[in-house]
Amino acid sequence: MNHRASFVRMDQSTKEDWQLIGSEFVKFSKGLADRVLTHLSLLDGDYGGFPIDRYSHSLQTATLAMRDGRDEEYIVCALLHDIGDSLATFNHPDVAAAILKPFVSEANHWMIQNHGIFQGYNFFHHLGMDRNMRDMFKGHMYYERTAEFIELYDNRAFNPETETFPLSEFEPLVRRLFSEPKQSVYKKAIAENID
Repeated sequence: MNHRASFVRMDQSTKEDWQLIGSEFVKFSKGLADRVLTHLSLLDGDYGGFPIDRYSHSLQTATLAMRDGRDEEYIVCALLHDIGDSLATFNHPDVAAAILKPFVSEANHWMIQNHGIFQGYNFFHHLGMDRNMRDMFKGHMYYERTAEFIELYDNRAFNPETETFPLSEFEPLVRRLFSEPKQSVYKKAIAENID
């Protein structure tokens, strides 16, 4: 059985409590890549009316990016861009962006957080929406990067005939990306205070 802190209110916690919690946090964080991959697999078989299921779309998007020679971080972003579909039906890009934020560059984070609006250029008009909604970001430093992500990868990744790499091709990249955050409010404290 795991040891547990004894406080019932956080303002009553002690340094010893937080050393215990921190050591458990370190152990738990090592399983993050596994949890992300497990959650991604929940998209398997979820077609939602699309020509391929959301899992295959994710793999296909990442495959296209990998074939183009994109770096590992970009490829993992492509793989996980729709991971929020099952939990955040109305704001899935926010979930993907939140998961990726501590581990990716500002450019990749922005691209994933806003990819839904940029993809809307290809279908919003069919729903009576403004297909040019992405134009509210005109002039933003990552506008072209995000438009390119949609055009080259996300938009083209619905073809059942396209050769798609299996998840095993991407697992090492996911594990490397999630092994250590680039930025997090907790990063320094964990590194300095937890043995």
